Amino acid sequence: MAKLYELTGQFLELLEMASDESIDQQIINDTLESVDFEFEQKADGYAKVLKTLEGTIEIIDREVKRLNERKNTVKNNMAGIRENLENAMIATGKRKFKTDLFNFNIQKNPASVVVDDESCVPEIYWIEQEPKLDKTYLRQYLKENKVPWAHLAQTESLRIK
Repeated sequence: MAKLYELTGQFLELLEMASDESIDQQIINDTLESVDFEFEQKADGYAKVLKTLEGTIEIIDREVKRLNERKNTVKNNMAGIRENLENAMIATGKRKFKTDLFNFNIQKNPASVVVDDESCVPEIYWIEQEPKLDKTYLRQYLKENKVPWAHLAQTESLRIK
């Protein structure tokens, strides 16, 4: 992976622009066009910028994962505290009371539907679903067959190794 210190001048400016969410893509494109190097040097510079941005994305992804794990821990702790308080209120018979800061109340939730045997539920209560195309299965079929209603399309994209 390209190191940040390997990027200088216009490529460093390009990296900073690509990392700035307030910069419009057209400005980045204009900067790309204005970089004045031989084509191979320019391509190397682009690749260094792309590899550095890939590293930035990996760091952001790890941080998002860490924060989501922390969020789930806090949510689980909240649920445990809430359950503990509710159990204590029920055990002491204090189902409704006020303090200087809060009102506490254990109330009934709306009734939920529990289906004991789906096969006995009348058709009127079922929702019809639209058919969904299985493109994976269709792709396999099209590899071996020609049909007038579908075809495989081959695209290209840049790979940098």
